[in-house]
Parts: sequence; C-alpha cells; structure tokens
Amino acid sequence: MSKPFKRRRSPIHGNGVFATARIPKETELVQYRGRLLTHAQANRIYDGTTENGHTFLFTLNERYVIDANVEGNVARWINHSCSPNCRAVIEENQEGKRKQDRVLIETLREIAEGEELTYDYGISLEERLTPRLKQIWACRCGHPGCIGTMLKPKRRPASTGRTQKA
Repeated sequence: MSKPFKRRRSPIHGNGVFATARIPKETELVQYRGRLLTHAQANRIYDGTTENGHTFLFTLNERYVIDANVEGNVARWINHSCSPNCRAVIEENQEGKRKQDRVLIETLREIAEGEELTYDYGISLEERLTPRLKQIWACRCGHPGCIGTMLKPKRRPASTGRTQKA
C-alpha cells in the first residue's frame, strides 16, 4: 500500500513532504528512522555543526539520538512550522528497552491533498541563544504567527514576586 505523501521541493526549505491525498486527523504517517547513536556519539560526530542550521538528528530519549543522515527515510524531509499540521510523538518501549523507543509523525488535523506536512522541531541548544544563532536556525514557514526561528526559547523560572531582605 502506498503512503499518502511524497517528497518534493518545498517553498519552506529545500525538500519537503506533501500529501498526495486527503489525510484524516490523528493519522500515524511515518516513523522517523535512521541510525541510533548515543548523545556522546552524536556530539563527537556532529560537534560544531550548530553553525549551519541544518540537522537530521532527532532526540529519542535521554540516552539516544536518531541520525537520519544514515539510513534515514522520507520523515527527515518534513519541514518545521510554527503552525504545524503534524506532530512528533515518542513511543516508549513497553519493556523499558530505550533502544527500541520510536518517533512517530502523526497528523494534528485533516490535511488536504497537496498540503505540505510540517511539525514543530522544538530545537533546544545548550548554548546561549544569540541573534546570530536564531538567524542560522531561521524559520521560513511563512505563517503570520511565525516566531522567526526553529529554536525554542530558554525559559527562566517564574518569579514568586517576593524579595528577600538581608
């Protein structure tokens, strides 16, 4: 059975994935595939690559990362959007085997034939989010509510409104 989507050039960025038929809400579309790396392995292999604004790495859990640069499938071409029509869901292995956790892409709403599939990448970087990094990781989704970057803002703990006197 053929999938209801296909990869082609995208107005958002490079390649994208587009619906070839109407896809109902809450449809599981595809598993994000690639070689499994530990975070340490991914850091060694891709150290210093945050400067190019492009990645096929997907954090699976606290131990592992999926590297779709190797053995990846069409899911790696689904672009980011600030107003996504899909989401990435991490399905944990029932027996606690973290190597067997999976990332599934599913629809958030009905998708029309010809519409590009997108999800919010939720990219988090450890370093400070400078204007330069935000530009490198610029979002090109084109939606009116676009925040301009694929990077998630760093959140500070909420203040209780109390001050402490010495």
